[in-house]
Amino acid sequence: DIVPIPGTKRITYLEENAAAADIHLDADQLAGLEAAMPPGAAAGPRYPEAFMDRVNN
Repeated sequence: DIVPIPGTKRITYLEENAAAADIHLDADQLAGLEAAMPPGAAAGPRYPEAFMDRVNN
């Protein structure tokens, strides 16, 4: 299951993120997503090193 974790200051975007929980994918769609981005394929830092001093400041 995928559950959106909103990080937003606008109610419109919060509602949009919450609505994503109502999306249902069939087996072919899920297989296509897993083929495009297999579990564990994402690696590396979220932000480039040059921008880390701007995070949470």
